Amino acid sequence: MREAPAQIPTSFGHELRACLRCRLVKTYDQFRDSGCENCPFFKMEEDHERIVDVTTPNFNGIISVMDPRRSWSARWLRIGKFAPGCYTLAVSEALPEEMQIKIFTSKRLNDIISNP
Repeated sequence: MREAPAQIPTSFGHELRACLRCRLVKTYDQFRDSGCENCPFFKMEEDHERIVDVTTPNFNGIISVMDPRRSWSARWLRIGKFAPGCYTLAVSEALPEEMQIKIFTSKRLNDIISNP
């Protein structure tokens, strides 16, 4: 079964942003409307201020990945388990510590629910 693709950026200007966790590239408006397909726990579509906290306009290069599980470049970039879409090769900032804790807590909760 194929995974649903992430939205493709609607423009390639200065309004592009990359998710600091998964490096998915979309416009600010796209993150506001539908969040990040790989990081739903950020709930960007509900908290628009969070978009600025967990995305950045500072990144280098873009790669489009149609089949991440079969793409050697996606595996090399460590995005092989993410949704098909446009990704940056590198981001220039780190995810804020508060958001890193949120991810860790979310993963731990999923582990507890999955393995009672």
